[in-house]
Amino acid sequence: MSEEENVRRPNPLRRRRANSPAGSKKRRDVWVTVEEEAALEARAKREKVTVPNLLVSAALSEHSDSPTERRAIAAELMALHNLLARSSNNINQLARQANATGDFPAEASQALKHIRTVAMRIDDAIDGLM
Repeated sequence: MSEEENVRRPNPLRRRRANSPAGSKKRRDVWVTVEEEAALEARAKREKVTVPNLLVSAALSEHSDSPTERRAIAAELMALHNLLARSSNNINQLARQANATGDFPAEASQALKHIRTVAMRIDDAIDGLM
């Protein structure tokens, strides 16, 4: 038997995690509400894994956000939302002035630069979510 044949490949149809060579070390009990349990079971079924496997893989995933990280992201997105609201108000005022006078206001180039900065911050925030 070659070395390649000795290496066990994970079975894509397996719902449970592979057994640890040292066996199970710790047990954790998690108390959830009825609604949380239903949501966990639905997601585990959708992902074709067991609920314990889902919890462990989600908790140990490098791509999952902690509650603190999610709050920071939400705060940044709210700040961007407020910034865009103020910026669009400024752009509307500049457009109103341009329509009334026929002249393109000098402040418009600064406003557009500001909009580009906000757009880059939005891109960075989105990249932080990925």
